[in-house]
Amino acid sequence: MHSDTTTANGGEEPPSGPCSSLLKQFRSAGRGFWHDVSDSDWNDWRWQLKNRITTLGQLERLMPTLTPEEYAGTQLANHKLALAITPYFFNLIDPADEHCPIRWQVIPRVEETHAAAWEMTDPCGEDSHSPVPGLVHRYPDRVLFLVTDRCAAYCRYCTRSRLVSNATGYDFHPHFDEQIDYIRQHPEVRDVLLSGGDPLLFSDEKLEHLLAQLRAIPHVEFLRIGTRIPVFLPQRITPELCAMLRKYHPLFISIHSNHPRELTTEVRDALGRLADAGIPLGNQSVLLRHVNDDPTVMTAQLQKLLMCRVKPYYVYQCDLISGSAHLRTSVRRGLEVMEELRGHTTGYAVPTYVIDAPGGGGKVPVSPEYVLSRNADRVVLRNYEGRIFEYPEAPDGTPKGAPPREIEEPELV
Repeated sequence: MHSDTTTANGGEEPPSGPCSSLLKQFRSAGRGFWHDVSDSDWNDWRWQLKNRITTLGQLERLMPTLTPEEYAGTQLANHKLALAITPYFFNLIDPADEHCPIRWQVIPRVEETHAAAWEMTDPCGEDSHSPVPGLVHRYPDRVLFLVTDRCAAYCRYCTRSRLVSNATGYDFHPHFDEQIDYIRQHPEVRDVLLSGGDPLLFSDEKLEHLLAQLRAIPHVEFLRIGTRIPVFLPQRITPELCAMLRKYHPLFISIHSNHPRELTTEVRDALGRLADAGIPLGNQSVLLRHVNDDPTVMTAQLQKLLMCRVKPYYVYQCDLISGSAHLRTSVRRGLEVMEELRGHTTGYAVPTYVIDAPGGGGKVPVSPEYVLSRNADRVVLRNYEGRIFEYPEAPDGTPKGAPPREIEEPELV
């Protein structure tokens, strides 16, 4: 039995501090300012999209506590990346806390206009690996299939902010026939990831048309969808959508949640519908300052994902997207957070921490140093407690006769 906790007015009461037990509670987002909206409208994903917060005027009415940085950033937002927040997701923002982890992810700030010399508009080098419009072929056996430039809400650290929402005039137009024909002509492609923008903004019929064409290609072994819809717009995860998706197995879905507060009862139930349709679910987080660069918060997030039947997959170091320095935390801090995970929680909850190498180098895994030294006859290891162990090994790689042993560290005099 799940414990669903809401405040008196039906909204979430944000935890006052990073207490794991509070962070791991499942709470409803509630109705907030939309308490008079009918159930049929509120639970209709198209109503949620139609009633998104997209202007400074709307934001001021709903959240009069805007800081000067947020006010200035929202005035300028549509020159870089549009403002859009679903009513459902807006209810997770704590208007009394200027460091609210939800607030920092979706409300523009003036710092977005400040670009460092090393930041880029295309930090992952996707455009340079695009053989046809809307398709990225960076890795040997898989392609990224971009289907749209629209999302239910816009993350302020978006790697594809050059094209998402079309605020910069990128004028993104995928060419589905060319994209699918390229895949047909390249038998090495066994894995197709649909992303964007967000593919689940498509109607069931339009999405199925794409999936059916891809599934008909003999060498495409499995399909993936990258989406933040279950978190921004759980109403979209209808039984009809799930019934359609299950026809195209093996099909995997990667969701995007950064903070345990995002994992509400509504999200848990939406993810449950996908899991019940036999869809393996993974999560990709971005390490963000003021959001999840804290071991307690990250641990609660990862453990809560497992309760939603989602395997933590990647934690990304924030890409060097132009105007993201205020949200970026250091790799050193990322390694400290990861060190608090391994050995302290189940391995199922430990994602891979990666840096998407700037300029198109692909994902590079980074982790704390557990192999301290290695030579022809042994490997010296450090465990999560800091204890040192020796693993004997012959030059040809086979285990030696001597049993593995723990190495006593010398006492400091």
